[in-house]
Amino acid sequence: MNKGNILIIDDEEELRRLLSKLLSLEGFRIFEAADAKSACDMLNKEEFHVVITDVKLPDASGIDLISKIKEYNPLSEIIVLTAYGTIHDGVRAIKEGAFDYIIKGDDDNKIISITEKAMEKARMGYRIEQLEKKVEKRFNFDNITGNSRLLLDAIEVAKKVADTDTTVLIEGETGTGKDLLAQSIHYSGSRRSKPFVAINCSSFSKELLESEMFGYKTGAFTGANKNKKGLFEEANLGTLFLDEIGEMDISLQAKLLRVIETGSFIKLGDTKPTSVDIRIIAATNRNLEDEIEKGNFRADLFYRIGVMKIELPALRNRKEDIPSLIESYVNVYREKLKRTIKEIDPGFIKRLTEYNFPGNIRELKNLIERAIILTTGNVLKESSLPAELLSHKNDSLPKNITEYASLEELEKVHITKILDYTEGNKTKAAEILGIGLTTLYRKLQSYGIE
Repeated sequence: MNKGNILIIDDEEELRRLLSKLLSLEGFRIFEAADAKSACDMLNKEEFHVVITDVKLPDASGIDLISKIKEYNPLSEIIVLTAYGTIHDGVRAIKEGAFDYIIKGDDDNKIISITEKAMEKARMGYRIEQLEKKVEKRFNFDNITGNSRLLLDAIEVAKKVADTDTTVLIEGETGTGKDLLAQSIHYSGSRRSKPFVAINCSSFSKELLESEMFGYKTGAFTGANKNKKGLFEEANLGTLFLDEIGEMDISLQAKLLRVIETGSFIKLGDTKPTSVDIRIIAATNRNLEDEIEKGNFRADLFYRIGVMKIELPALRNRKEDIPSLIESYVNVYREKLKRTIKEIDPGFIKRLTEYNFPGNIRELKNLIERAIILTTGNVLKESSLPAELLSHKNDSLPKNITEYASLEELEKVHITKILDYTEGNKTKAAEILGIGLTTLYRKLQSYGIE
């Protein structure tokens, strides 16, 4: 079993062979080089977790070689060999980026221990890099399914803005995939290796949202028994995604605006500002310009977060994408639910393509997961779909649409239809609507819906 690759660079053949034998017995795969040139040739061809190099080489300084090794492989850990009496060389090497140094003549156990620690750190670096690549692959733009013109136009704008620090406002109905687009923007940009932190502004009261976003100091209020980092601090150097920003209390909007403009804020109970460097991506299913007219949203904040606006189309406006979305989600849930679905009946696709999806992609995903659970064979048929969808007529809005003159009335109708679909399950309805449960209850009370 190979515990990792090690390159030993030393012009003393006897010492080089001794180290090679010692470390190979511990399960490491060993390579040898007598000078810097041959070492660089090997570094160009092979990947090494750990490099052990002498300070004094025939054609170079081992300390100068550190930066060269890092150019070939930034994740390599470097151990420097120093002669007794030149410990300052080892200290200088660590300042240049070496993991540690070994004095020639140290006992075997010490050499093995230092090498294993360096190997452990290097392998951890490789694992983190692999995980980051998986995340980037999962959230890149290629994973947004669809080829409709409206969707491709939105993705094209997102790609152009991804590698900037410009604030972005993603607009679109609930369930259109605003969170996925936000993550794709982050993981395609220069901040991809830094945190992506998301919060749904509709899920918290004003007070809770403020403490979640900005944190607080011990003693700021009753129950604040220890310091709490806010999401702005957690997202430092990365991206903060503010989902459903239209639900944010207007007094809190003023504090958010100051953070965006100054890059600092004062957390609850503190007297000194906290500085952050973050990129803001916001999303809303509301028409914020209408909310400004009603006095519910600040115009100055709207212009600040909406430097670049991207609108995601509703699923009913890109029905040509539904067959490919069905195939994609069937593959996901077939594996997740461990079902042997081998075929999708054309009737299944036709029925879903005719449906107008008030809950958009989120609703489509729910329907496919439910259909796979209900299917007894290995073919997804139209009969696998829930009865309420099969009895649904293809009219996404009431026939007497003129009776509903305002957006509030349309929202009331839409919420009522989703509640009918979920058979009164408010948790499921809130999930499909893409709003917090507390926001749903507030709307139900406002519209007088039982």
